[in-house]
Amino acid sequence: MTWMRRYVWSLTATLLLSALAVPAFAQTSLSAITGRAEDTSGGALPGVTVSITSPQMIGGARTAVTDDQGVYRFTLLPGGTYTVKFELPGFNTLNVEGVVVGAGQTMTINGKLDVATLQETVTVTSQAPTI
Repeated sequence: MTWMRRYVWSLTATLLLSALAVPAFAQTSLSAITGRAEDTSGGALPGVTVSITSPQMIGGARTAVTDDQGVYRFTLLPGGTYTVKFELPGFNTLNVEGVVVGAGQTMTINGKLDVATLQETVTVTSQAPTI
């Protein structure tokens, strides 16, 4: 083999390895937020709507719903500061602000929801009797 062919093969191999390394590096720089929603007694809360927002996110908020074990997961997130919001009818809304997630890091944010106070409104209407 001539020195020119060796040079071309070396250059091709270097470029190929570089092209394969870039996607692998990009995957490790993405982050995740996961956790569990539970009531004050520690019981799992399925069906909780969990939302995350951050100035670093493109496209606004992302939303997930907890599974039967009360677990949620957000993946492929850019590093940054997030707000995590837990909502379920019959429970008070919980906001966890200032969640800092570094590149390639997985943060666990658990939400403990309090039962909302029961409020009832009774409306009584009547009419005058007719004689």
